[in-house]
Amino acid sequence: MAETLRMKIALLGATGQTGQYLINQALQQGHTVTAIVRNPGKLGVHHDNLKVVEADIFSADSLKTHFTGQDVVMSCLGFPASFFSGVTGYTLSMNSVISAMREARVNRIITMTSWYTEPNSGAQSSYLIRFLLIPMIRSVLANMHEMEKFLEKTEDINWTVVRPPGLKNLSASAQEFLTHEGYFVPTSSGNPAGSAVGRGDVARFMLSLLNSNAWIKKGVAITTK
Repeated sequence: MAETLRMKIALLGATGQTGQYLINQALQQGHTVTAIVRNPGKLGVHHDNLKVVEADIFSADSLKTHFTGQDVVMSCLGFPASFFSGVTGYTLSMNSVISAMREARVNRIITMTSWYTEPNSGAQSSYLIRFLLIPMIRSVLANMHEMEKFLEKTEDINWTVVRPPGLKNLSASAQEFLTHEGYFVPTSSGNPAGSAVGRGDVARFMLSLLNSNAWIKKGVAITTK
């Protein structure tokens, strides 16, 4: 395997469950991580190559200082579903992030959303997912999709959207990834493949993109074999 280039990563959503797997793997791989968080006390990781900074993800001015000199922005940000009002966190934060990236002259971002962000993409999914799970998180999926549409119009930034299915709190495995440029990974029958992957594997896939141009300006659905 080729020697991976060591990168300077600005990480958003570092205190979240997937973000914590990503930090640990990135540090193991020799990358330098700047974890941009709202509450530094929530991050219990200490490492010579880790800097923890406080910033407002909804303010480009607050972010651009920490983006300066970075090679890539990685985001594991998540926002809770809401029945009573729409979710706006994904689009509002991405607006600030892209503005700050332009000012700091960083042009690579790797972010994560989910399977089924596109409203009709869940039609082939199981009864349970289609009629129980998707309606429960519809507000989240809708805002994720809006964010994806915003990135698609962003010509000067090399973005990649990673779409995992359900997430399990498991460390990275050595399993092979199945990928598909779309809103889920179909099996040979056309029906969706897996139902959940470990958060450690999502982090592993996101980090594998650092030295690859495979999914630039694309959304990729993933699962493990």
